[in-house]
Amino acid sequence: MRTDARLPRSFFARPSVEVAPELLGRHLSFGGVTVRLTEVEAYAGGLDPGSHAFRGPTPRTEPMFGPPGFTYVYFTYGHHWCVNLVVGEVGSASAVLLRAGEVLEGHDLVRSRRGGVRERDWTRGPGRLGQALALSGKHSGLDFCLPSLGAPIDLVVSEGAPVPRADVAVGPRVGVSGPGGDGQAYPWRFWVDGDPTVSAYRPGVVRRRS
Repeated sequence: MRTDARLPRSFFARPSVEVAPELLGRHLSFGGVTVRLTEVEAYAGGLDPGSHAFRGPTPRTEPMFGPPGFTYVYFTYGHHWCVNLVVGEVGSASAVLLRAGEVLEGHDLVRSRRGGVRERDWTRGPGRLGQALALSGKHSGLDFCLPSLGAPIDLVVSEGAPVPRADVAVGPRVGVSGPGGDGQAYPWRFWVDGDPTVSAYRPGVVRRRS
């Protein structure tokens, strides 16, 4: 298991657009698997029409309104768990969505969880990443800045090898419709340029109620 130092809460106590690109190259470990983060998106709560927290707190989004250094995990499209790291000040409801990564440890576990898909696609997208790490809604609200004393598993975000800003690509967020999907106003997706684990871009689609 890797021994690089856990990132402190002060690292996450900043605006999401500052934290997000600096998470690239960092390591996330959970349940026997470690990944190197290669793609993320920033969200800014009530200031951001693309955020789940734009219209205020709900039981689901409650962790986003707390202090930085906690997880926000949500269910989407009927079968995917997506993992966010809460950042910023208490009440700002800011977070960084973890979109993709490279598996560094726990290959056998990921292979079994991902059902025989090719290795390039193990963690290529937020739902796939959540499945590879075996994270779900019961893990929303975990403190990843302090060791979980007495707990059998612990989520750790550690130093890794930060990606130079010159190697970070920037663009619109994936699948976000409406004003929040405007890549000129919200160029808040960050990824390691040229990395094969990064997911493909697709624009948001407005879903009409039947």
